[in-house]
Amino acid sequence: MPAFTFEKISPPKRRGPIPPIVKKQRGVIVQILDRFVEARVRRAVREEDGVVARRKQKP
Repeated sequence: MPAFTFEKISPPKRRGPIPPIVKKQRGVIVQILDRFVEARVRRAVREEDGVVARRKQKP
């Protein structure tokens, strides 16, 4: 026979509705990264369409 036993503790009961989750403002670094990604996506779409402006090579 075991010398001790574990009691099963039930989780606390919820009272009332769950409060709404507040969206946090995105960090500055994340915003900068988003801008880089958007620019890269736009560039990729232009390259696929063949509308890339080519620079003139220096002689």
